[in-house]
Amino acid sequence: MSIIFNLGVDAVIGKDFEAAEKIFQYAIQEYPEDKQSYLGMGVVRRNQGQNDSAKALFEKSLQIDPDYPLAKSWLQSLRRSNLALLSSKIPTDTPLVFAPDIISIDDYYSASITFNPDITELFLNHRKEGKNYNIYTSKLINGKWSELELAPFSTNLEDLDFHPRFNFKGDRLYFGSTRPIPNTFTTSNTHRRLHQWYVEKNGNGDWGAPVLMGEPFVDSYIMGAVPSENGNLYFTSGTRVGADDEGIYYALNQNGKYTAIEKMDDMINSNGRFIAHPYIAPDESYLIYDSEKATEPDNNDLFISFNNNGTWSQSYPLGPKINTELSEGAATVSPDGKFLFFRRSEKKVREDGTTYHMTKLYWVDFISLKNKILENAKIQ
Repeated sequence: MSIIFNLGVDAVIGKDFEAAEKIFQYAIQEYPEDKQSYLGMGVVRRNQGQNDSAKALFEKSLQIDPDYPLAKSWLQSLRRSNLALLSSKIPTDTPLVFAPDIISIDDYYSASITFNPDITELFLNHRKEGKNYNIYTSKLINGKWSELELAPFSTNLEDLDFHPRFNFKGDRLYFGSTRPIPNTFTTSNTHRRLHQWYVEKNGNGDWGAPVLMGEPFVDSYIMGAVPSENGNLYFTSGTRVGADDEGIYYALNQNGKYTAIEKMDDMINSNGRFIAHPYIAPDESYLIYDSEKATEPDNNDLFISFNNNGTWSQSYPLGPKINTELSEGAATVSPDGKFLFFRRSEKKVREDGTTYHMTKLYWVDFISLKNKILENAKIQ
């Protein structure tokens, strides 16, 4: 088999993908349980721009050998290349505007982005200045990202929909909304009618109708719910926006049900004011959030706290390249853990002298950033 595989590799190196395709097709037919055959064909499909087929072939290789490093590497490369289709410049330690003129568009607010696990579908907050936030989406189809369009569940421009967040599997999407709640629910939460909802994918891969999150969430002001891999939810909550008890809360997943809402401890909730917009790592190893310094109104910064066997560390700022004199917040991390996304807002002045904030999405290498913070903090 190694001889056939090497012949296919030589054809790929020589960019003779037609010959490579025939070689690996033969290999798969003759050796259907050989991981290299599927890897080789996946590389061919990747070079032919057939990313969906390439992904399926790399995953088939990993089904045969879950620890196959080449298949893992190619799958990660495929996901990274999906992001590169939106932004040709890949950031290092200095943040760059994400997808300029595609997602970060002049005269539009763009923020709070979330990706499915394969980075083939995205949702984000998006609106024109002076309009309500709605949730927009784009899909990777035949090697190209589609134009941004309103998500099918976020087409009522009278309501505010925002902060979408995928679950770990990518088959459920949480979001906040001021839309009216069903008559079957009664609630004491009337502040701006802000509640948490979710949609789920059906068997055809389409998103279903929005579902209101019931007890214990329906009676609380909740914003930006984000799930960990085990289904625990982290979110902003409190009596109302700006109340003394506002901060970051969580609810534990107990066999698919939630019974109580708990506030996180002071390691998280004593760092400034307007502490909000959490992002929890899938394994709950760290939490990122933003807060405003009492001495610098309208200047939100981003912070990270690390989970050490159930105890949260002090909160560390993400550093001067992230936290600037402008306002940063609403951070998320790409599903592969490699990139941090966040919004940066700048105050603008209209012709009549009134002010507003223009918001763009930025991204930066998160692995090196996190490692640097851990090293400086001496956290193991």
